[in-house]
Amino acid sequence: MPPPRFNGAQRVVIVIAAGAALLFFGDWVTALGSRSLTGWTGYAPLQSTYVPYLGGLHPWVRLVIWLALIALWAAMSIALLRSRPSGPSETS
Repeated sequence: MPPPRFNGAQRVVIVIAAGAALLFFGDWVTALGSRSLTGWTGYAPLQSTYVPYLGGLHPWVRLVIWLALIALWAAMSIALLRSRPSGPSETS
């Protein structure tokens, strides 16, 4: 049984959904281990005014993660949205 063929609109929807999924995944991965300054501990009397580093991943590691996810999304988008070679009909 041949793999399913998607039309152009379906491929665009898949690319957009994959981009959104990678966005949420990247946000979750880069936030691991970082402390949040929200909630009742985020008010001025309970927090320091200068917070140089909140913990979690270093900024360059976050950059590498985001660049890898963007490259993955771009490669997947190119693979899905490239023009198909026109050849003999496969409707037999």
